[in-house]
Amino acid sequence: MQQGGGLEMIILLVVFGLIFYFFVIRPQSKRQKEQRDLLSNLAKGDEIMTNGGLIGKITKVSNDNENIIIALNDSTEVMISRNFVVATLQKGTMKALRDQQ
Repeated sequence: MQQGGGLEMIILLVVFGLIFYFFVIRPQSKRQKEQRDLLSNLAKGDEIMTNGGLIGKITKVSNDNENIIIALNDSTEVMISRNFVVATLQKGTMKALRDQQ
């Protein structure tokens, strides 16, 4: 007969729960918070990259309908949803990329 088998099982489940929390749930919630902060802090003049790989400068931010207009170059502007922005870039990134070509 096994004595204390139930307690060992509970301890094992708690340990697995903690491992799952620290390696899956916590990092995911941290990434979601960072993305939410990124989207709420978008402003005119920011250089951004979209999840499709487009790099542009924000020319207009509309708070009411969740769209932004970005300039890809001097003559091309596109309207995208804020949700497609994955990163803000340092000022001058677009100019540096154009100078490389």
